Amino acid sequence: MCNKLNVINMKLFEISNYLDTRVPLAFQEEYDNCGLLIGNKSSKINSVLISLDCTESVVDEAIRNKHNLIISHHPLLFNGIKKITGSNYVERITEKAIRNNIAIYSMHTNLDNIQGGVSFQIAKRISLQDVKVLKPKTNLLSYLVVYCPKTHTQDIKKALHSVGAGQLGSFYDNCSFVSSGIGSFRPLPGSNSFSGKIGENSYEEEDKIEVIYYSYLQSKVLTALKEAHPYQEIAYSCCSLINDSQVGSGVIGTLSKEITLKKFLNYVKKQMNISVIKYTLSHNQDKIKKIAICGGSGSFLLEDAIKNDADVYISSDFKYHDFFNADNKISVFDIGHYESEYYTQHLIYDILKEKFSKLAIHLTSVCTNPVLYY
Repeated sequence: MCNKLNVINMKLFEISNYLDTRVPLAFQEEYDNCGLLIGNKSSKINSVLISLDCTESVVDEAIRNKHNLIISHHPLLFNGIKKITGSNYVERITEKAIRNNIAIYSMHTNLDNIQGGVSFQIAKRISLQDVKVLKPKTNLLSYLVVYCPKTHTQDIKKALHSVGAGQLGSFYDNCSFVSSGIGSFRPLPGSNSFSGKIGENSYEEEDKIEVIYYSYLQSKVLTALKEAHPYQEIAYSCCSLINDSQVGSGVIGTLSKEITLKKFLNYVKKQMNISVIKYTLSHNQDKIKKIAICGGSGSFLLEDAIKNDADVYISSDFKYHDFFNADNKISVFDIGHYESEYYTQHLIYDILKEKFSKLAIHLTSVCTNPVLYY
């Protein structure tokens, strides 16, 4: 997958800045290490290689084909690294990438958690309907209330929306609520009042603008507000919300019609192009309809799948005793970690092409799955 015509060079910071906001770093889990891991932001990028893992074979492929940016799902640098002596595979890959001027960028749990992320790709492959986040994150949203003269309402709304305020998930943006009233104030000596006279009580027709935004955008939102607002002293307030967001772990949706467990096993194998599924039985094997999914390691969401009355939970990396936790209430499909995230590479490709249509972007030809089946 590559656009070979009219290929252009980009600065690394242009690509990393876009990815940092398109798949916000603020959405990664605390233990994770996403973003630009290796590379000088001012360097020119002529070709991008996308992979699920950044292995030595992938770096060799990049060197061979002159790709100077690797974007992987799993971070190469995950735990702390105190030296680079080539004593393990992480040190060897890091040294080789630096020596060959290859930048490395990772999109991991932030890509898992966004609307349309990794688990959504599996849902798309098996044609689930009414798909939503299985376990939404809380405390990601904030709320701004600001008062302004009616003459400036539209300009302020436009400024706030331009930096992401008022965007709710992937389906709505430019959201706000406006109500009108009369504001009162008295300009004091030395003030540079927008209206009114020094020392006199004044009254102004004002609008109250209310808007929700992701908390990590707060500095940008307040900067945009202050640049667009005409008052010397702006009356505004911000507070955090506990609302569920459309960001979070896993997804849940429904099949178009009920199906037996055996038929669904065969269907998942075909749609995901896999040959082996480890699975458990449940009390409901003849009427499979509601499906929960988590790409990658997902045993931590099993209880959420059960609470949401899913008939099947598709994920990976279940240990032997984890399967017992299904307790005959749900059928667990362990389809393999690599297999559950394989189409993540295509997702990264599509995200890049949204912005950089003429950038040379390639999918790795290397199978990085360390697990073999016999």
